[in-house]
Amino acid sequence: MLKLPDEVRPLLKRPLGQLFSSVTTAIERLQQLRPTRLIAVGDIVTAELLEAGLKLDVAVVDFVVMRSPVDKKIRRTIDLFDAKIVRVKNPAGTITQELRAVLDEAKPPLKIIVDGEEDLATLPAVLSAPLGSVVVYGQPYEGVVIVEVTESKRREFEALLEQFRTSR
Repeated sequence: MLKLPDEVRPLLKRPLGQLFSSVTTAIERLQQLRPTRLIAVGDIVTAELLEAGLKLDVAVVDFVVMRSPVDKKIRRTIDLFDAKIVRVKNPAGTITQELRAVLDEAKPPLKIIVDGEEDLATLPAVLSAPLGSVVVYGQPYEGVVIVEVTESKRREFEALLEQFRTSR
């Protein structure tokens, strides 16, 4: 299991890709990109992309937003996403081997339901996604972030993960 050290937290507070203050603009950009694989991390962003009619390949959710259960509308939208469901444990502030393995082996469409927290799942999602994929996640109080999976983006994310601490 990889644990997020306190000194790395500020690096993850900034957007790790292109920030869009409006979901509509982010969706327009996604439609232009036509990614190899579209991965959503987080309940709100997953629900918004599904409601916009985008075809998700992988969704990573925990049914919690800002430490509170998601509302019924978001829950219903995610529940209606027709995909194989895999449940994983991933405590807050960590990236478990279980989460990484499920992302590495993902065969779309897939809905990963996290018992714990999915906030850091963007990192292994980018590392496991095929080149040309896009990972989308919510940036609290700022908007939606689109991460285009390229070799240089993977190197950036690997460098971030190297700063995590290994624990059991």
